[in-house]
Amino acid sequence: MSDVTFGTALQTVTDVAGFARRAEDLGFDLLGCGEHVMFHGPVGNTFISLSVAAGATQRIRLLSSIVLLPLYPAALAAKLGAALDVASNGRYNFGVGVGGEFPKEFEACGVPVNQRGARTNEALEVITRLWTEQNVTFHGRFTTTNEVTISPAPVQRPHPPIWVAGRRDAAMKRAARYANGWLPYMYTPEQLHDSIETITRYRGEFGRDMEDFNPGVFIFTTVHRDGAKARQMCNDKLSTQYAQDFTKLVPRYALAGTPEECHKRLQEYIDAGARTIILPAAGPADYNDDNLAMIAQEVIPAFRGGN
Repeated sequence: MSDVTFGTALQTVTDVAGFARRAEDLGFDLLGCGEHVMFHGPVGNTFISLSVAAGATQRIRLLSSIVLLPLYPAALAAKLGAALDVASNGRYNFGVGVGGEFPKEFEACGVPVNQRGARTNEALEVITRLWTEQNVTFHGRFTTTNEVTISPAPVQRPHPPIWVAGRRDAAMKRAARYANGWLPYMYTPEQLHDSIETITRYRGEFGRDMEDFNPGVFIFTTVHRDGAKARQMCNDKLSTQYAQDFTKLVPRYALAGTPEECHKRLQEYIDAGARTIILPAAGPADYNDDNLAMIAQEVIPAFRGGN
């Protein structure tokens, strides 16, 4: 199973450098970070936090999980992504999504929430051009550029990997058309399998194959010797984080239980086609270190080559 890449996500808005170093020392391949302008609790900004992480680490790759792309002017997002790729010496992965679950942040940014999909699609077209061309001229519905060049350009060629997150058909079509990877969350293995089939079909329609496409999944994770305790901790964390009851959702969408239970469930995602798996620790703050260590040392090794 050495072809499966594993990551985790920042669990702090304060000790970003320390967490990033710990994730790297534990052997994670990727470090993710999401963002909101405002949410149900404290939340950071993916470009800022991953920039701090870049300066604190040497090897671990960095993943925006995700940029709320419709909230940014396309040229600004292109500049921020290119700058982060340069600052990290080519370690940046540009994950994007449309958001919308917290409409107040769209209102605060002056962006109609019902335009988020169209804005994201246009932005991905503009950003790809700005990362790969000079003197870009583009006249679209939301974006106008006249001979714009992003300098320095990203280190990675042709550009940093683009990941699309989401759960619905429109996101699958967006991933097929614009992206190098698919990163759904709150997904079952069955949903993942079906979504990969859908993306494969869409990519065929766009004249693209799946050879260089990376199917992934983002799964909130709680590992404990006591499986029932793991599930309760995961439920408490996610119910608070999303301000809704996760009692019935944890068994369906999260990875929670003993290491052995997590092995079994994780294998289902791999069998469904996942090749990049992000496992953010979900639990109380005083269990984060132990949870992260158990994910890295007692869950992931079962899927590494030679184990």
